[in-house]
This record gives sequence, structure tokens and C-alpha cells, in this order.
Amino acid sequence: MNITHSGRQSFRLQQPVVLTTWASVAGKKESEGPLGACFDLTSRDPYFGQKSWEKAESHLQMLAISAAAEKACLQLSDFDLILSGDLLNQCIGSSFSLRNTGVPHLGLYGACSTMAESLLMGAIAVGSGAVRRAVAMTSSHFASSERQYRFPLGYGGQRTPTAQWTVTGSGSVILEPGGKGPRVDACTVGTVVDLGIKDANNMGAAMAPAAYDTIRAHMDDLGRTEADFDFIITGDLGQLGRELLCKLAARDGYHWEDKIRDCGCMVFDNTQQDVHSGGSGCGCSAVVLCGYWLDKLKQGKLKRILFCGTGALLSPTSTQQGESIPAVCHAVSLEGGN
Repeated sequence: MNITHSGRQSFRLQQPVVLTTWASVAGKKESEGPLGACFDLTSRDPYFGQKSWEKAESHLQMLAISAAAEKACLQLSDFDLILSGDLLNQCIGSSFSLRNTGVPHLGLYGACSTMAESLLMGAIAVGSGAVRRAVAMTSSHFASSERQYRFPLGYGGQRTPTAQWTVTGSGSVILEPGGKGPRVDACTVGTVVDLGIKDANNMGAAMAPAAYDTIRAHMDDLGRTEADFDFIITGDLGQLGRELLCKLAARDGYHWEDKIRDCGCMVFDNTQQDVHSGGSGCGCSAVVLCGYWLDKLKQGKLKRILFCGTGALLSPTSTQQGESIPAVCHAVSLEGGN
């Protein structure tokens, strides 16, 4: 078997699965941030030419997968499986984007961890030989998320300092058993961790313990340390969540401050853009991974990163009922390759 179980939560790929092509699509605010020049496509129109924010999010995914396919000189019919998800109820951003395309689809929900989850599941599918070519994809949209989780935008509600700004964007990655590009060599499936945080405007605090749990599990299961990675990339903890993660690590004698890079802290400029604690949403880690980190690996500027998507598994119903916020984090080890 190409896939070998390792420890409690992890597995290795004896023949690494290759990320051959990828693409990122982002909105106006994201294009004005530090990584604006890294994205394949951007738009100043929050509707992306559609009639609603939800339709815009589905269109984001189709733009992302079409851009990745075009780079690889492929058609949608060339894909054996698409793994995708989003933040909307019943994942309509994903299912509506792919309806009537004829491409096999597995819908995923890991909240903001979905990019890492789709990569992990894609690596299993391709690495096991079940499919020849898979796509990992996710998206989020600021306005569609605000409508679902918080207040109508016209309400003008005040955002707390711990709140994060949902990224409008989508990322798409093509995975194959061979070829040139960064490689998935190992993954760790996260457990659901809940330390009792109930503030839906402080998701970084809810997700940081899950990130720490998964990073520790990856290193324990595979016999690795932080020295084995150029960087540990967390999904969207934001500034506060990143600080909490480093404190949790330091409590146990691990000093990761120089290794941790958070996509929520990278996608916006907090000194110039009013995003409070940083970016969030399924599209946050997706556009930063597909717009920035994968290019660094492909260019040989990095040898290995640990991509750790973090997700707060709440819903409007659970929040209204006073429930705490469970969280999960999945880790994908990516090596540079040409």
C-alpha cells in the first residue's frame, strides 16, 4: 500500500501525491492587501457579475477550478473527483457550482479547515489509486457569511476587537500521482477540541487549542519536530489565535514563534485595513496557500511546510442556543518539488 498508518492520527505516503497545478481567486479587499499581486484572478465587484452573494461564491469556485484546469491544459471532464466545501448551509456554494458538470463530487464541511481537509482527502484518494486526478477546493464570501452567521450588513453592527474578517476568495488545487510540483508526504487528521469558548466573535481562541493538538499529534506520530519544517502554516487563527497557539506551545516547552505563519494574519494589512484580528473563512487559507505558499515550494525557496487548516464548527443555531464552539484542525505536510 502507498499509504502507511503512523501513530494515532497520521499517515505517510510512500509515493508522495503531487500538487501539479493550482489557482486562486479573490475579492476587492483581498486584492488591496499584501498578497494582492499573488492571486490569479481578482474582482472589484463583490457580486462577481452574479445576482446574489451566494451565487457569487459559487462563481468564485468555478473561476478557481477553471483557472487551475486552464493552466494544466485540462477540461472539467478530465477530473475523476472534486472534493470541495464552503461555509454556507448545506454547502450550496460547492454543490451549486458543480451542478450538471458531470464530475464526481464529494462535499466536505470542515468550516475554515476545509482546504486542508480537501487536500488530505484528495491525497488519500489519489495515493490509494482510487482516482487518477482529483481537485481540492473551497471558498468563502464576506457578505454571504455575514448574512448567515451575524447581522445584515445594512445593520451597521459594531465588530469586537477579537472579530475577524471573512475572506472573499476561492482556491483550487489539482492532485495527481506523478508530475512536477509540491508533494503531499504525510497528513494528520484532527480531533474535535472544545475548551468552552462561547464568543462567536472570538473564533481564534476557540481554534488555537485544536491547532496545537493537531500539530503536536503530527510531530508525535511521525517523529518530527519544528526543525523539520521551514514554516508551520495555520489556517486562520488571526492575531489573537496565533498568540494563544504560541502560548500553548511555550507552556509545554515548545517555542514555535519563529515558525508559525497564519494565513489570517497574512492576507490583510492590519495597519491599513480595518479587519481587527485578521482574516478568516474557508477562502482565507485557500487563497494564501494557492496564491503564495505553493509557489514558494515550487520555486525551491522552501523545502517543507506543515499546512494546518483550522475550523470553528459552530452554526447560527448552536450559537443562539448558547453552545460553546468546537474546533478542528487538519495538517498536511507539503514538500517542495520540481
